[in-house]
Amino acid sequence: MKPAAFDYVVADSVDAAVAALGRGDAKIIAGGQSLVPMLNFRLLRPSVLVDINRIPGLAFIRDDDTSIKIGALARHHQLETSPVIARHFPVLAEAMRHVAHLAIRNRGTIGGSLSHADPAAELPMMAMLLDAEMHVARTSGTRTVAARDFFRDALSVGLGEEEIVTEIVVPKLPPHTGWGFEEVARRSGDFALAAVAVTLTLSDGTIVQARIAITGVAPTPRRVTSAESMLVGARLDRGVDDDVIESVRAVAEPETDLHASADYRRHLVGVLARRALGAAWRRAA
Repeated sequence: MKPAAFDYVVADSVDAAVAALGRGDAKIIAGGQSLVPMLNFRLLRPSVLVDINRIPGLAFIRDDDTSIKIGALARHHQLETSPVIARHFPVLAEAMRHVAHLAIRNRGTIGGSLSHADPAAELPMMAMLLDAEMHVARTSGTRTVAARDFFRDALSVGLGEEEIVTEIVVPKLPPHTGWGFEEVARRSGDFALAAVAVTLTLSDGTIVQARIAITGVAPTPRRVTSAESMLVGARLDRGVDDDVIESVRAVAEPETDLHASADYRRHLVGVLARRALGAAWRRAA
């Protein structure tokens, strides 16, 4: 199929992109890996497409003392191969290897994936896990939105019609932090049936900070704060307590579809959480 007719605007600055978004029913196009299929199936019929690929200075990955800053036009493959990401967020580098296929990772952008907010995508889950902040440009200036407030529902985020994500800021993890990432998909490159990402920070052999994020089992990525609280002050020498796993499953709200039943996804996310927690413990210890 072919998309419905639209006007095409090439923006050469963030201000120009924001201004163009005010021209009726407009959509941003960058990598186009999610938008173009939706256009071709006519699930979306925007009157204007605003191409932001020529805006300079939005494809960076920068070490900024206490955080890593990532431009909205950085591609998935940049995160996958960046030495800065590998050094500070190996869990993020690992997650990027599970995103679709290399051709898509070469084109798909970080800002686009976060703004699209597919409920089975890896990057929104990583933003939740790592307490990322999105910097958003609009006609009246800029604002900052925490990941926990950004993802509202499946394919729905806290962006106004004339707003655009320009930068993602990720605070660095504390020393002595281990990580784990586990995902199951029907085939390599498919969307996750369920995925879990974990970080554990230790002090004197005891967990002092725990983070658990899940995706593919709810309309939005979720942080499992109940399980995180249970882990603080604990040791995992003898494995993960079953109550922690049940707490993870309780947060999941999966649906049955042609790929898997809700019960299977709920069971699966518990299995993956146990594996990811074990891996994070071993890496931290």
